[in-house]
Amino acid sequence: MASPNTYRLSCSIPGHEMDVRGLATAFFPDGAFVSVSRDRTGRVWVPNSSPSRGFTEMHCMNGHTNFVSCVCVIAPNETYPRGLIVTGGNDNNICVFSMDRPDPLFVLKGHKNTVCTLSAGKFGTLLSGSWDTTAKVWLSDKCMMTLQGHTAAVWAVVILPEQGLMLTGSADKTVKLWKAGRCEKTFTGHEDCVRGLAVINESEFLSCSNDASIRRWLVAGECVQVYYSHTNYIYSLAVFPNGEDFVSTGEDRTLRIWKKGECAQTIRLPAQSVWCCCLLTNGDIVVGASDGIIRVFSEVDERVASAEDLQAFEDELSKATIDPSTGDLGDIKMEELPGKEHLDEPGTRDGQTRLIKEGQKVEAYQWSVSEARWLKIGDVVGGSSQASSSRVMYEGKEYDFVFTIDVNEGGPSMKLPYNVTDDPWLTAHNFLQKNDLSAVFLDQVANFIIENTKGHTLGTAQPQGADPFTGSGRYIPGSSDGRTGFGGDPFTGTGRYIPGSESGATGPTRAADPFTGGSAYSSAALQRTSTNIYFPKTEAVTFEQANATQILAKLKELNGGAPDDKKLPEDMVGKLEGLLMSVCDLKASDTPTQEQITILWKTSHWPEDIVFPVLDILRLAVRHPVVNESLCSETDGVQFCNHLLSLLAPQGRPANQMLALRTLCNCFSGPLGRSLLMSQRETVMTRATELKGVCNKNIHIALATLVLNYAGGLCGRADLEGKAQCLSMASAILEGALDKEAVFRLLVALGTTVSGDPTAKDLAESLGVRSQIAKYTSVSEPAKVGECCRLVLNELQ
Repeated sequence: MASPNTYRLSCSIPGHEMDVRGLATAFFPDGAFVSVSRDRTGRVWVPNSSPSRGFTEMHCMNGHTNFVSCVCVIAPNETYPRGLIVTGGNDNNICVFSMDRPDPLFVLKGHKNTVCTLSAGKFGTLLSGSWDTTAKVWLSDKCMMTLQGHTAAVWAVVILPEQGLMLTGSADKTVKLWKAGRCEKTFTGHEDCVRGLAVINESEFLSCSNDASIRRWLVAGECVQVYYSHTNYIYSLAVFPNGEDFVSTGEDRTLRIWKKGECAQTIRLPAQSVWCCCLLTNGDIVVGASDGIIRVFSEVDERVASAEDLQAFEDELSKATIDPSTGDLGDIKMEELPGKEHLDEPGTRDGQTRLIKEGQKVEAYQWSVSEARWLKIGDVVGGSSQASSSRVMYEGKEYDFVFTIDVNEGGPSMKLPYNVTDDPWLTAHNFLQKNDLSAVFLDQVANFIIENTKGHTLGTAQPQGADPFTGSGRYIPGSSDGRTGFGGDPFTGTGRYIPGSESGATGPTRAADPFTGGSAYSSAALQRTSTNIYFPKTEAVTFEQANATQILAKLKELNGGAPDDKKLPEDMVGKLEGLLMSVCDLKASDTPTQEQITILWKTSHWPEDIVFPVLDILRLAVRHPVVNESLCSETDGVQFCNHLLSLLAPQGRPANQMLALRTLCNCFSGPLGRSLLMSQRETVMTRATELKGVCNKNIHIALATLVLNYAGGLCGRADLEGKAQCLSMASAILEGALDKEAVFRLLVALGTTVSGDPTAKDLAESLGVRSQIAKYTSVSEPAKVGECCRLVLNELQ
């Protein structure tokens, strides 16, 4: 008689032809689940009607051209009341299926390597992780943003209940917390690849690793508990509804059930790799393994398999062969092992293992608390008495095989080391990457390994670092910290000319507000709580104020000390002076000449320590239709844009950064300039966001204005990717913006982005925008900040 509250086999489902790599509980039909496999299929399983046990395949999904490695389910919505099934595969693609058709509704493309993990969140948000070291956020059929920061494969992803928070686990041994597309925190502690993540509640989560440990973390950053019981890689986790108990599976052939912080039950399976698990709504546990079999375990007697099926499972388990390097069997010295009489003594804990010498064989038995007896779990092969005489040394490690591969006739040979305990596809992938070979050879190499290792006795040891994604950290361009401040006045010399000292005002007078036409600090705005005069704002917001006399004086001063090859003759300075005067007053009758524009363009390449007055002329000039058409033309526009972006380098001079940003903003004043900036949106916004950490209010205002102009350009367009980038950039700048004018413009940008677009609103909610801006509702000076914030929050409802 089984002990109460222990799990036993309910049924075995032999539907797949190869490893079952992913499982997910379905929303429909009740009690159903989805599986995916290396056989390139996904399958929906529904429970048989009572009193029959087991599951029946509802339908098979096809769409991937290579192995399917992960699956998740998107919750039902008005369009898809039964929910959606999402699968990721070794073909780098993500397929999205409905519950009633075998072919995908659409395919998401964007990852550059295997998609190995998926997680679904609110509002239809999808998070994917890949061997290409990135995670991506998707909404419908669009990639909203890419999360970059890991230095190795992203093996695990999960969306947390709190809006806007996401977790990624990687082969670089870390877990990262992301908010609105940026990394907020990195969790360190695991000593090997992080392979699985699971949410406990809003403030806690679990991670599992190749280091055979499970860690419980506070989202705030602290590791509060480490669980040990597994003896090899741990691949997957699933948490029970009580938020305390959970299950885990791994490379040690086991499913382990954890209750009250302890491993309460260990169930061994007749397969080396237990890849995945999920929990059904009735509390049953589903696991998928490398033998292609799905197995369901239940603690409810009515759902436990028949005595005949239980015995068949036990017999199958007893016939397995076990490699001691993958289990908790220790170093085997056959001459010291006891005989079967050792099994007369009861075990002390569930899952305890004993080795018995039976003739010339070594047998492994496991103590079952539920059965109160020892169960044979297999025959042990490859013990230390057989040692390593037949193993091959390569690069300081022992392997079962080291194949010589000749790719090109007459070319150099390549070595492919392999242990039979390794995953052949991961080994093949590692080999191709190491030797810079095309991924199209993956099947060929993996099948070569499988064909040439058939029937081989398991090796005695698994090589260190067998996982192909655990190498040392790689250099990631752009990972240097942003500037956090700068000392002193960035401008030198006499005649204090400070571009940007006007705090970013954009009207004809310093006090004018570009949205209300009045003072930014007018208390009268408090009375306009019911009228939205702020967004959507589709007209370009520009930087127009200037003191032409000071600009010209500084230009002449710096020209006098410029290098000989850069110094302008007096007549060219005169032409720039004429250009400056004509563009300061756009109503002037003088029209800029092409010669003046050419001189301005060449002079804008002056050395960075003296170029800022020229950049100030440039940001004023680009507002003029003639200059805008010339610099932003189809032939010269990209070069002009790239030059401005070069000035945005985080290590650059703040004055140049600010003026380059203002020039970009002013480009929106003309149709060609707007077209140029919209076509270069992704590059411009990505580069500009790198300056969010610079401690300079004028840079923050310029960044906010750039986001606002992009939001205006996207208003009314069905460009979710662009709107997602606006939301992410605005959210990132808000984190460090202290100046109220910058905050206000960011709020207007957010309102413009979501205005009249339900999908953009859902995306803003999923990124946590509401909680991020709520604090500004209480701002009373300037009144427009609090007022606009309340209007944005109303728009999000």
